[in-house]
Amino acid sequence: MREHSVGIVSPRSEHFDEPLNFACGQSLPAYELIFETYGELNATASNAILICHALSGHHHAAGYHKEDDRKPGWWDACIGPGKPIDTQRFFVVSLNNLGGCHGSTGPTSENPTTGEPFGPDFPQPQVDDWVDAQARLADRLGIDCWAAVVGGSLGGMQAMAWSLRYPDRLRHCIVIAAATKLSAQNIAFNEIARRAIVSDPGFAEGYYLREGTQPTQGLALARMVGHITYLSDDAMASRFGRELQPGDPDEAGTEAQEFQIESYLRYQGQQFSSAFDANSYVLMTRALDQFDLTAPYEGDAVAAFTQASCEFLVLSFSTDWRFSPARSREIVDALLAAERPVSYAEIEADEGHDAFLLPIPRYLAVLDAYLKRVQD
Repeated sequence: MREHSVGIVSPRSEHFDEPLNFACGQSLPAYELIFETYGELNATASNAILICHALSGHHHAAGYHKEDDRKPGWWDACIGPGKPIDTQRFFVVSLNNLGGCHGSTGPTSENPTTGEPFGPDFPQPQVDDWVDAQARLADRLGIDCWAAVVGGSLGGMQAMAWSLRYPDRLRHCIVIAAATKLSAQNIAFNEIARRAIVSDPGFAEGYYLREGTQPTQGLALARMVGHITYLSDDAMASRFGRELQPGDPDEAGTEAQEFQIESYLRYQGQQFSSAFDANSYVLMTRALDQFDLTAPYEGDAVAAFTQASCEFLVLSFSTDWRFSPARSREIVDALLAAERPVSYAEIEADEGHDAFLLPIPRYLAVLDAYLKRVQD
């Protein structure tokens, strides 16, 4: 067994028959949520931590599904015995959001009305809808109040929504590399990614499963665009620079050369397009665009955070230009003005937005120190 790992884990599934009404006006009459748990829930159910995933994330946050798995869950650096989210102290719940494509009800699931996959007819979820579904899962697990709700990027937006929507059901809110709403630049990148997908002839207006096609080129291009924004210029320069490598031969059979970054982006796009659903990507990016924590409060973040009753930890990364430290400081300033307890750290890191997924020593140390307070 790998050291400091939660080991082999098995996903669990919960079926819900109670309809879930979405903010868009549509509803799901019934649905499935797939999730994983790590550690043990204590007798008072007071040691539970909820992990909210980001745009293309899922329920498999830590450990391995099989002995021969090469890679662990996406946040294995932070979750496990002796790690910041210590499974010897906490009961950790990580789920796949509705609209995803990793087991929870989403566009690839059967539409009970038609007997075919939902496809583009799946209701457009918003962050509040995910939080409501997560609250129902908490009820099912016997968790009245989370010790902490934790998330990075889009997951951080869910954590903040929890603090306002269910203020009595969490004691701590940990917001990593997030913002109260997207900038126009971020929305623009997401629109380019969606346009790449829907313009692919294989998209078939979203009914590609029914038509037997796949928008693999469009989804790969969308991932390439997104991946560029998750990395910093320094990270790309140190990892790839302007290094050339052999490329595919041209029509005359002459061996071409290409930059390493070109090959890397194509590989990332190809891998992603074979594992993720295009309709899910469209839904998730739209949910990200539409999120605005301040909208119900006439754009006033201070008024919004006066609804919260938990303590906050806000983290940012120096080279993250997608969710810059300035956006995290906006959250902190609003929390201070709302007289809410908040701790803040900006982590020096060259890795850009992706830094929140990586085992950066100071990042792990800050998380570990704060979560010891959560335990106490």
